Parts: sequence; C-alpha cells; structure tokens
Amino acid sequence: MYTRSSLKLIGFILVFMLFGCQSTQYPKDYEQLGEDERIVIRFSHVVGEDTPKGLAARKFAQLVKDRSNGYVEVQVFPNGFLYKDGEEMEALLQGDVQMIAPATSKVTELIPEWSVIDLPFAFNSYEEVHKYIASPVGKGLSSKFDNHGLLMLGMWDNGFKQISNRDHPILKPADLHNLKIRIMPSEILEKQFISLGAIPQKIDFNTVFTHLEKSDIDGQENTLSNITSKNLHYHQNYLTISDHGYLGYLLLMNKEFWDKLPQSIQILIKDTLKEVSEWEMEQAKKTNGEKLAELEDCQCIDIYRLSDEEKQAWEKDFKPIYDYFTVKYGEKYIKALPKYKE
Repeated sequence: MYTRSSLKLIGFILVFMLFGCQSTQYPKDYEQLGEDERIVIRFSHVVGEDTPKGLAARKFAQLVKDRSNGYVEVQVFPNGFLYKDGEEMEALLQGDVQMIAPATSKVTELIPEWSVIDLPFAFNSYEEVHKYIASPVGKGLSSKFDNHGLLMLGMWDNGFKQISNRDHPILKPADLHNLKIRIMPSEILEKQFISLGAIPQKIDFNTVFTHLEKSDIDGQENTLSNITSKNLHYHQNYLTISDHGYLGYLLLMNKEFWDKLPQSIQILIKDTLKEVSEWEMEQAKKTNGEKLAELEDCQCIDIYRLSDEEKQAWEKDFKPIYDYFTVKYGEKYIKALPKYKE
C-alpha cells in the first residue's frame, strides 16, 4: 500500500514525464514571452508618425502583432529616433535594426541606378511608378540589393514633390537661380538644381526646419505631407505645386535576418506588407490632398500651381539630366519609363 509521500512522488514523476519530455510549447498569447523568445523587428524611419509612411508603419506593426498572436513584434521608431537620415542604412547593414524605409534617393549612393526614380517629371502618377517597379527593369533594380546583404520587400508612396522658398514666387526654372535649396543626397537631384542655377544643399530631413529658421537655406523640395508634418512652411513664403518629382520609400530588410526567419513568418510579413502597401497608396493620395487644402485655407503661404504647359517647359530644360543619366547608367532605365512606352 502506497504511503502519502510515495503517491506524491509518483505524481511528480508522471507530471515530469508528461511535460518535461515534450518540446517547448509556446503559450497561446506569445506576448508572455521575452524578447529573446519572440521575433523582434526593429523598424526605423525618419519622418513623422502622421505621414503616410508613419501611419503605414504603425498599421503594419499592429497587423503583424495581431496575426502572429504577439509572436512577431515590429517595434517602430519614427522621426529619426534611433538613426538619422545618413545613419539608418549603415545600421541596417550591420544588423542594428532589421528594417528601414528610406526614400529612393537615399539608396542611390549604394545603387546609383536607382536615381532613375529621381529624374524630373519621370512619372505622372503613383500607378506609373509601381508599373515601372514591376517591369523587368524595375525587378532588376530591386534585385541589386541582394548583392549588398539587403532584401527589398516593397515600396510605399509619399507623393510628388513641390518647391518652396522664402524670397519670391517660383514660376519658371530661372526663378531658382542662386537659391539655396535643400535636397536629399542624390547625384541626379543635385545636378537638377545646379542645371537651373540653384545651389543644392544636402541636409538631414529632421534638421531642415532649423536651417530654414536660421536662414541657412532659402527653400526646399518635398511632398506636402512631409512639409506640413515638420511645419517647414512656417519659414517659407512661396510654394509652387510643381509635382516635378516622385518621392517613395523602399521597404528594406537585413537579408541575413530575413533568411533566418521561419518560412511561415516570411509569408506572413510579405502578405501583410502587400495589404498595407495598397492601403498606404490611397492614404498618401488622401493625405497630400488634405494638406494642400489646409495650406490653402490657412492663407499662410502664397501658392502657385504650374499648368501642364508650364510643366512641359520645365521638362524641356531638364533634358540634359536625362542625357547625363543615359550616358552614365544606360538607356534601358530611361526607355522603360511609362511615358516613353505609350
């Protein structure tokens, strides 16, 4: 007959055999796990949370968390909180963050051919941009990241860029003469403004407001959502709605990190990004439209819209930039642009 002590011992052994020999079973709510047990993706970007990219990053993080029951956590760091414009690419390459969404201009130092996206008046719509990226030439550009230990998972829209300055209205290219204009780091962007007699200044996005406030620069180019999110218009008197260049973001992940993810998680991330990207495009259109209406209502800045005829005149002045790109990087990138395939 078993004693009470022996019964307890037998019970303990049975419990140990039942659970101790099994493989680790995750709890239903994975948020109970520590960071070393979950999959954590640190996602760094440099714009505000209320911009199309900022909103999409938060939506992506929430959907991934919900769909993985907390097993995958995307930690979003906006406004250059972790890394500034010129730092986040190196941080991604070193694995200090796992995901970034830099503007296409920001990757041109790594892969110069991507500056085709920066060509003035290269695209007329978001749809044209995505059609180009989906083309054989666009897929070739995307695959170039593989050689640098990166993986391109998609592209998010911000919008089309406008030009602002504090001195006078910009109605024609000659009006840019001698103006110090902030640009993103891109050889093609630099040559665009130099060709019009402007003085381009490569400045970190999160410091543009301060430079405008101090009058270190005269103006800048950016989308309306970015201009208003950083209140850049507070130090500008004139805004030209030119739609002269597209601004989009590449969704890049550290490839070594990606390759270690379970296939099911890779599928989850890709499917979620596809869904969020479709939502983000509509959000970008909506946000930029709303911001233009707000600027018109506030009457705090003089706004001028280029007509279609004026845009065509600007485009002619930019032809040498296209010629320069063709000579340096090949005509296939130019010929594949939607406007040359109609």
